[in-house]
Amino acid sequence: MADTLYHDIAGRGPVLLLLPGGAGHPMGLGPLIERLATRFTVVTYDPLGLAHGRLGRPVAEQRVEDWSEGARRVLDAVAPAGEPAYVFGTSSGGIAALDLLARHPERTAHVVAHEPPCVTVLPDGAARRAELIEQMEGSGRPPAEGGSATPMGVFLARILRPFTAYTPTAAPAPNRLTLAAGADSRGQVLYATAESLATRMGCALAEFPGGHLGTLERPVEFADLLTETLRSGARTSA
Repeated sequence: MADTLYHDIAGRGPVLLLLPGGAGHPMGLGPLIERLATRFTVVTYDPLGLAHGRLGRPVAEQRVEDWSEGARRVLDAVAPAGEPAYVFGTSSGGIAALDLLARHPERTAHVVAHEPPCVTVLPDGAARRAELIEQMEGSGRPPAEGGSATPMGVFLARILRPFTAYTPTAAPAPNRLTLAAGADSRGQVLYATAESLATRMGCALAEFPGGHLGTLERPVEFADLLTETLRSGARTSA
């Protein structure tokens, strides 16, 4: 685990830890963060430091537990006196958010995990994972290292396979968790995965604007519903 905790802070209010998808690079999330920052202190965690000058450097195969432990350390650094914080993760960041809740439920006020690709929870999970990997890798793999490296290249080379193999344990605090799926993802494997996870973990399922990239496609509406979901979930958990 890296000693440096790469993160950015915007806004004022209760702490909201944001865990981006892909390789953890927050590219394109500016409008979402701007909207959320009117209500929260938004702490955007960049686990590999790709947005902080480390894109192109060698990256080892990633482990979910390293991302979630890094997220916990960020919360320890920014949340006053260990106060529970809101957490939002999408895609691979959603997997890290689930692991954070499992390992450190006391650090979370409420967690929203948006379309985490934990496809092994499906009845035909092994086959669906193989299909997802083939689909993602079949479109071509950009470089993961060097001057032409891209976040997608890092994701495909170092994150896609270990993260999609992750199977969440039963949530220790299901009332602090909401699974989210995009309205435009209906009928797709990640919507089914979110439904299956919600049933498996005994938590709520919420439908959000857009598809898997709803955070980019409809950031204002997404941020507004996320705010409502986090706050209502925290009230229910109290």
